[in-house]
Amino acid sequence: MEKLTQQEEIAMLAVWKTGSGFVKDFLEAHTAPQPPYTTLASTIKNLEKKGYLQSRKMGNVYEYTPVIAENEYKQKFMNGFVKDYFDDSYKSLVTFFAKEKKITPDELKEILKMIEKN
Repeated sequence: MEKLTQQEEIAMLAVWKTGSGFVKDFLEAHTAPQPPYTTLASTIKNLEKKGYLQSRKMGNVYEYTPVIAENEYKQKFMNGFVKDYFDDSYKSLVTFFAKEKKITPDELKEILKMIEKN
């Protein structure tokens, strides 16, 4: 699947939050600042063209349903992100955050416990 723009990702978050729905439903679930209706409608159409949404015509409007689950998208995005920016090394990713002081020693210990459990 094609990578999403920031605007498309924000729209998809509203779609995932709503589940199936109409553009007006996604607009209500959209984070502030809300885009104009027509802008969101165009973004939704682009998401459908990219294969992230499917539509079903109901009278004069379309109901949209996500084709990809939020967790699946996050997993694909993170794998690509780590590959592109950290030479496919999650260790490098964690090291980067530790050096930048974006993660505390207690958080690292918690992560280690999670890894050891699984």
